[in-house]
Amino acid sequence: MRKKIGEILLEQEKITEKQLSEALSRQKDTHQKLGEVLVALGYVVEEDVYAGLAQQWDVPFVKSDDILVATDDAVRIVPEPFARENRLIPFAIDDGTLKVAMADPDDIIAIDNLQKLSNMSIDASLAAPGVIENAIEQLYVKIRKAGEVTDVIGNLQFFTESDTEEEGLMDMTKVQAGLEDAPVVKLVNLMIADALRERATDIHIEVQEEKVAVRFRIDGVLQEVMTPPKSSHPGIISRVKILSKLNIAEKRLPQDGRFTIISPDKEVDVRVSILPTVNGEKIVLRLLDKTGFAFNLSTLGMDDELLKIFRRWIRQPYGMIIISGPTGSGKSTTLYASLKEIKSEADNIVTVEDPVEYHLAGINQVQTKPKIGLTFANALRSILRQDPDKLLIGEIRDEETADISIKFSLTGHLVFSTVHANDAPSTITRLLDIGVPPFLVGSCLNLVMAQRLVRRICPQCKETYVPSDAELEAMKLTRDDMKDKEFYRGRGCVHCRNTGYYGRTGIFELLEMKQPMRRLVFENANEEELREMAVKLGMISLRDAALNKIYAGITTPHELLRVTVQEY
Repeated sequence: MRKKIGEILLEQEKITEKQLSEALSRQKDTHQKLGEVLVALGYVVEEDVYAGLAQQWDVPFVKSDDILVATDDAVRIVPEPFARENRLIPFAIDDGTLKVAMADPDDIIAIDNLQKLSNMSIDASLAAPGVIENAIEQLYVKIRKAGEVTDVIGNLQFFTESDTEEEGLMDMTKVQAGLEDAPVVKLVNLMIADALRERATDIHIEVQEEKVAVRFRIDGVLQEVMTPPKSSHPGIISRVKILSKLNIAEKRLPQDGRFTIISPDKEVDVRVSILPTVNGEKIVLRLLDKTGFAFNLSTLGMDDELLKIFRRWIRQPYGMIIISGPTGSGKSTTLYASLKEIKSEADNIVTVEDPVEYHLAGINQVQTKPKIGLTFANALRSILRQDPDKLLIGEIRDEETADISIKFSLTGHLVFSTVHANDAPSTITRLLDIGVPPFLVGSCLNLVMAQRLVRRICPQCKETYVPSDAELEAMKLTRDDMKDKEFYRGRGCVHCRNTGYYGRTGIFELLEMKQPMRRLVFENANEEELREMAVKLGMISLRDAALNKIYAGITTPHELLRVTVQEY
């Protein structure tokens, strides 16, 4: 007698007696299969049920992790329509045998057709239907994309400098002629179109010893998406240089440029940076969607109490509010959301930025241009004569900008700005290091907020799991601390490109400049003393803020360890 699926899941400790009893009771009303009921109740995932069924039917079982690393050679053997129709996916070739994951490994007709199609013997294993569907989407898309790249570069002819030309220069006529060909244009367009579709913020094109690696930064993390051959590199570089009006003959020095992409639904500003490396020039394209600013303070990830405090301070008539963090931590987004909330017809709001990342209606935005002398400091001096009420300064980089900004805040203006610092207390010491006197810092600062961005768990493949001892030790937690708490992670699916994450949210460390804090600043206290006082006054550290997101099922321990520093 075969064991029932409920008994198997109990033995595997996937469910409890209470959960099984509830599912059996629900099954009487719905008349569904027990596994479907358990999945619907959220007690197990589909893959758990099919692992149990594999044991029940005594057939081999293959996990999603093993399928998603399938070789292209194996996948190409089976046409995509055949794989979809028969709910199967080949994932490996082993000594003349094609290994296949199937939703029904007893489907003799499909296996027989597969043998004729491949001229190979078939080793069929059971896999969850959802896993197979995800694998089909992901693996065949990868093959189609590789095919597109091959088609694009197939007829390209690239020209390099001749021995008689000056070192580092190329034959301009040949390059211009080559770039008019459609293939190189199509290849660069393909990269940019894919990046926009995948929500990428940056495109990295770097030449390696045997290939060109194209990586997208998605949700703050770089992911390799395509690898054109090394021979395509000169054409890609030259095409991007022409788009951004750079010198295509110069290969020895860094260059910066920009161009704009306009489509029916959006306008994207592309910032180009080219850096010479030992293997060749590397390109980084930063994509800024200037269509509109869709964020507001309530969607950034602040909890209710933090949001209440932040809103109170941004509505003050004067003073300075500083957001700190590394590049790419969402500082500008927080400042834009703040201005969006407080703007009114009664106020003249002016910003000085480099670059202007979003266009905000009703706000006067100034783009700095250092090459012609329009620096932060020079722009601020002119803005003072524009009768501003509120001012956003993109970044405080030096003593001159800091001095002007502080004087603005002391003369009845509300000033928003950013500083590159690791946390809230170190932001204050950073201002002191720049050269701002302690009495000015203590007098003008209203609020300092450090922030980071952590990736959200993908809602399509979210599941509970038990963290390892190593994870708990890194987070300074014990098993006792986990009582009544559940940890979640993303299993990986097509929706999230098999990363387990989709989208990002903020974690925040908010330091209010209450009287005890001001007194310490006046006394030129060190960073440790400032931190101790801030915690005493109720500041929640970035690490604790990330822990709260973990407990809420929003992010994972991996993200906490990736973006925050362990406190010893």
